[in-house]
Amino acid sequence: MDYPSKIARQVAAVPRSGIRDFFELVLGRDDVISLGVGEPDFSAPWHIREAAIYSLEQGHTSYTSNLGLLSLRRAIAGYVGDFFKVDYDPKSEVLVTVGVSEALDIALRALINPGDEVLYHEPCYVSYMPGIAMAHGKAVPVATRKRDGFSLKPEELKKAITPASRILILNFPTNPTGAVASREDLEGIAKLCVAHDLVCITDEIYSELRYDGGDHASIAALPGMRERTILLHGFSKAFAMTGFRLGYACAPAPLTEAMMKIHQYSMLCAPITSQAAALEALEHGLPAVKEMRASYLQRRDFVVKRFKEIGIDCHTPGGAFYVFPDVRTTGLGSKEFALGLLEAEDVAAVPGDAFGPSGDGFLRCCYATAFEQLKEAMTRIERYVGTLG
Repeated sequence: MDYPSKIARQVAAVPRSGIRDFFELVLGRDDVISLGVGEPDFSAPWHIREAAIYSLEQGHTSYTSNLGLLSLRRAIAGYVGDFFKVDYDPKSEVLVTVGVSEALDIALRALINPGDEVLYHEPCYVSYMPGIAMAHGKAVPVATRKRDGFSLKPEELKKAITPASRILILNFPTNPTGAVASREDLEGIAKLCVAHDLVCITDEIYSELRYDGGDHASIAALPGMRERTILLHGFSKAFAMTGFRLGYACAPAPLTEAMMKIHQYSMLCAPITSQAAALEALEHGLPAVKEMRASYLQRRDFVVKRFKEIGIDCHTPGGAFYVFPDVRTTGLGSKEFALGLLEAEDVAAVPGDAFGPSGDGFLRCCYATAFEQLKEAMTRIERYVGTLG
């Protein structure tokens, strides 16, 4: 059988994840310190796990409403109102999903007509471009730069907008750079969205992980934006609940209904056990979030300091749990540096070009790993860089 001819063209055209390709090289290697996997090294707090166990013990193993448990949607609406300063009706404007990944997928499929242009800032999370392509949209990356702290500048966004532009995807704090957006930049971006009638999908999964006293600002809360914004959030990062696979989308009722149509035919509903755990997380989990954030901050400061001591420039990220050091001064590209580091010192980090061409010359290092391992990893990186002189 001619299998290539049987595969949908938009799927065949999507490249494999650069992250996955790189980490296949790691499999089977001993003594590797991984700075590559973007998830907390903490387990979900015990009381959250206990809520999941109790739910099972009580026999709560059924489907829920397509939208999710109403008790959870009410808790989400309350949390979003307090934290993001945007109010949503839990009955019609909150949709519980199987992770933020599903929320992003159904948002794109609900909005894109073939050929619509979707703008997003780059370097970016690896799923954005493929998600757009598989929904038959045209991906339009807008490069961000180290000198701007990898924030999306309104003037750069403006240059990329055309009559075919329909959607803007934002992700602040950003994976892979840890960038945050200033309120001034967000206000400029919001004005462009209103002026050009763009729908904004804002992925704010790292929003609790802001450092240096900065308050998180959501574009959904800015004038004219609630009506044209889909706010994506979830429990994976701040609450260390990656394996629970639970996220949510908040949006005006017509947009929520459109997403729910896809959700009900593909996923039906998110797992009830995970929803019980998420409800406990929102009701009692914030003290643990603060403790984990404090630990990430300590690690961030250590890793940035060590990169600078080694002679590799590394901007100080304002959020998430990644650093994005600039390895161009070594004379190597991202992939060459990452492969050399893996072969010579058994340290795994992700080449920056896995997050788009504008990430070439950089390296994504996740510092959500044990402090002793971070110390050893930085010692090994210093030793490797010393061999390149």
